[in-house]
Amino acid sequence: DSFGELAGLMEDGTSRFTCKGKLIHHYAGTSTFTEYTVVSDLRIAKVDANAPIEACLIGCGFATGYGAAINTAKVTKGSSCAVFGLGGVGFSAIAGCKDAGASRIIGVGSHKEKFPKAMEMGATECVSTKDHEKPIHEVICEMTNGGVDFAIECAGRIPTMMTALQSTYPCNGVAVLQGVASKKDILSLHPGLLLTGRTLKGSMFGGYKSDGITKLVQDYMSKKFTLDHLISKRLKLAEINEAFDLIHSGTGIRSILIY
Repeated sequence: DSFGELAGLMEDGTSRFTCKGKLIHHYAGTSTFTEYTVVSDLRIAKVDANAPIEACLIGCGFATGYGAAINTAKVTKGSSCAVFGLGGVGFSAIAGCKDAGASRIIGVGSHKEKFPKAMEMGATECVSTKDHEKPIHEVICEMTNGGVDFAIECAGRIPTMMTALQSTYPCNGVAVLQGVASKKDILSLHPGLLLTGRTLKGSMFGGYKSDGITKLVQDYMSKKFTLDHLISKRLKLAEINEAFDLIHSGTGIRSILIY
């Protein structure tokens, strides 16, 4: 891998963790499921010491989705958007679309119990992938008279990535891939999908650099946005498996681990 973090290592290909002489791999470049960690200086942002614990959600999930809309897609006022995948990143993308001034925001997912929260975050309507026999991109295109201006994929699944692209307006639609697929997955598409003018973009961490995180924390402390809708539970570190179970089952969004 060209990115050490994907292999559980630092950028120089080494690990800084051991346990009884045995090498321990890093996780996602930050290893925040430990009480002490070693990270690259590129992954550190200086924030207000008075920031509440809830600000930890800005460190990945919120910034990733919010920035995908604001920085990468560059959603415009009065535009139409579709967000695929209604988890922490998807909800944050919806919030970004709303703050950018989108007039129509369609949340797309398979768990209907998440639809009310999607609406709270700013979605104007929601579509269940389980309620339609025809392909979802056809449903979206029919709803929007040809396709949305912006589509943001937050599920990390190849079929959903294709659906997001196909859901955009052919002449100038923009699709952003924010979900992380398996290392073995390959995205294959017909050139005709792009020939008419669509744009397909990738997004890492919502296009933010560390100083952008500093500002997001300041904005959060100034109550310019809320993170309450993203919090499912507050758990102790020893309960970390419950936090993962909540996400895998689709019943949880984000849990805050208290050390």
